[in-house]
Amino acid sequence: MNSGAIASVVGLAFAGSASAAFVGFYSTVTQVSSGILVMDQVRVVARFNGPTDTILNVFNLSYQGGATPGIDPFNAFYHKDNSDYNGGILSKQYGTWAPTLTGSATLNRPYDSFLTIGGNATATNTSNADPSWNSGGSGAHAGSAAGWNRADLLNNGTMGWFNSSPPNLQGRVGVAPNTATDVLIGQFVIDRGLTAGEWALTVGFNDGIPGSYVQFATSNFVIGVPAPGALALLGLAGMPGRRRR
Repeated sequence: MNSGAIASVVGLAFAGSASAAFVGFYSTVTQVSSGILVMDQVRVVARFNGPTDTILNVFNLSYQGGATPGIDPFNAFYHKDNSDYNGGILSKQYGTWAPTLTGSATLNRPYDSFLTIGGNATATNTSNADPSWNSGGSGAHAGSAAGWNRADLLNNGTMGWFNSSPPNLQGRVGVAPNTATDVLIGQFVIDRGLTAGEWALTVGFNDGIPGSYVQFATSNFVIGVPAPGALALLGLAGMPGRRRR
């Protein structure tokens, strides 16, 4: 199957005003095609305004509503990874969220949904699922022993992932491929022009100095192209909150 990416990018911001180091979650939507199938590749980043801010983990990913009518927001995602559960086939039924199993940067990665704490989606990425993927929720999207080796997202409101080797600074702004302000936390590939709705997420981070305290902030983002008028509402809903530990 011939695959290609259409270089059409729309930038979407869903956070409120900046609060100290954490600014908010932002996403870009890029049209990609695989054969005759046209999809939206949604890349979500956490944005900061400190020069060494470093993400340690994210958690409590929870659906807030607003998905395109008739769309299952927990099962809207394409995968094309090289895991045993998928084998490089474009599918919504089989796949993993692990960035280490994405495979080829050209044949797989543009069309694969994965989660990460910065870094490239390669075998050396140190992002892992936290235990929330193994329990909780109900119905078809409840937690299971499969962890994040599954194609859907869980309906338990607690999903999270973390950098299992924080000394490598994979989650720090300015450490390639992160930009000076943005750290990638996920890529979601969905049907063209649709939305899997608005999601809330909490980020845990510090200023990158050994021994510094961990800060937490919560904000919202949309997976896909929001419906007309949704941006104004998201500007209010996406105000980041903070607490210290």
